[in-house]
Amino acid sequence: MSGVSERVPQKTFYLETFGCQMNVHDSEKVVGTLVQEGYRQVPTVEQADLILYNTCSIRDKAEQKVFHRLADFKKLQLQGKKFGVLGCVAQQEGEKIFERAPHVSLVCGSASYRNLPKMLVQLDAKPVEAGKSESRKPDPASLIRITGLDDRQTDQCFETEFTARSNPHRGYITIIEGCDKFCAYCVVPFTRGKERSRTSSSVLAEARQMADRGYTDIQLLGQNVNSYKDPEGKTTFAELLAAVAEIPGIKRVRFTTSHPRDFGRDIVEAIDAVPTLCDHVHLPVQSGSTRVLDAMQRLYTREQYLERIAWIKAAKREISITTDVIVGFPGETENDFCETLNLLEDVGYDGVFTFKYSARPNTPSLSLHDALPQGEKSRRLEVLMARQKEIQLQRYAKYVGTTLEVMVEGYNQPRDQWIGRTSQNKTLNFTASPDSAPKLGSYADVLVTRSFPNSLVGQQAFGGSRWK
Repeated sequence: MSGVSERVPQKTFYLETFGCQMNVHDSEKVVGTLVQEGYRQVPTVEQADLILYNTCSIRDKAEQKVFHRLADFKKLQLQGKKFGVLGCVAQQEGEKIFERAPHVSLVCGSASYRNLPKMLVQLDAKPVEAGKSESRKPDPASLIRITGLDDRQTDQCFETEFTARSNPHRGYITIIEGCDKFCAYCVVPFTRGKERSRTSSSVLAEARQMADRGYTDIQLLGQNVNSYKDPEGKTTFAELLAAVAEIPGIKRVRFTTSHPRDFGRDIVEAIDAVPTLCDHVHLPVQSGSTRVLDAMQRLYTREQYLERIAWIKAAKREISITTDVIVGFPGETENDFCETLNLLEDVGYDGVFTFKYSARPNTPSLSLHDALPQGEKSRRLEVLMARQKEIQLQRYAKYVGTTLEVMVEGYNQPRDQWIGRTSQNKTLNFTASPDSAPKLGSYADVLVTRSFPNSLVGQQAFGGSRWK
């Protein structure tokens, strides 16, 4: 006996993320939790002992993509690998996932991530039988079934000091989880739970910690970020924005997503008063028709939405405005659709995320008659996108000849262009001389020379880049 103990192989995991920025940041926290529990992240499913999918159920396509991915890799169970479904689809489908994909061992909703360490211990304690024929029906007693599914009454947020941030310069901070709005088409209130805010003290502590580690661009996240209510009663959302933006070392602060019902004039006043707050607001409208907005249960009218747009346009700084639009909601007439098209002109958005209505489980709109054919929904979507493209061509063209500051995000080698992002959240690709090439995460002044519907092109202005 040599006296030398054998080294225990480190457990490995693969995590794929579907969906929004909230999901991306949730995955960063999940990765940190797994690493803290002794796992190592690997880049492929073949290398992993545990395969996880952090899922989105906002759109049916995203949900189906997850189940297709699970089916594609089912054969890997024969190698002793374990599978887990996290996030919104996990919360929505619950234990029905085990019926659709029997090789899944772990189902954990987004409101239950705080229980992951305990669930991982349970998972590790139950080995998977490897090497058996895929066609052989598994013994029910041998199947691993571990679930974490909180209901809407949970008051807890997923806070962890072990976040594994994927970008060394820009980072997310979740300030509020869940949603209480119950829009007729939206599954989020059922998959993310009720609204629950973090304390302003914990948010500011995390922001200071990020600044100390060199982060200069911070984005505050929430399903309805401006519904934030400080449990300590110290700050409003607008005051929290300003407080984060005034932390030494922070150059840019963004926030998403806003709900028009809770969007106050004080947010615009904060953007005007604090230069570090980015001059961009994403304010989803969904429809330009008050009648459709009422059917959607959006809690505001077209006129009330435009009032908030007027506050933004009256700001001392020019604030970029983007939005979300759904076409083909049940009962939407051609006249309703034309009102949405007219709204694009009235507002002059710098960007619009467009979607065709699709029914989602548990949502109030399931009781409405969805009579509009898919072909007509597609036609309306194409018309809307074409109209918005024309608007953006005009909006972006006005920047030609101006100099804008960008944060350098990457380098496109085939085009020999650096990739930058302005404070208004516009992509600006630019060239730079070899002797003044910027560093990733630095800030550079760029002269805009060309424009496209979704991006700008330029060249680095004299003076080079400014680090941090």
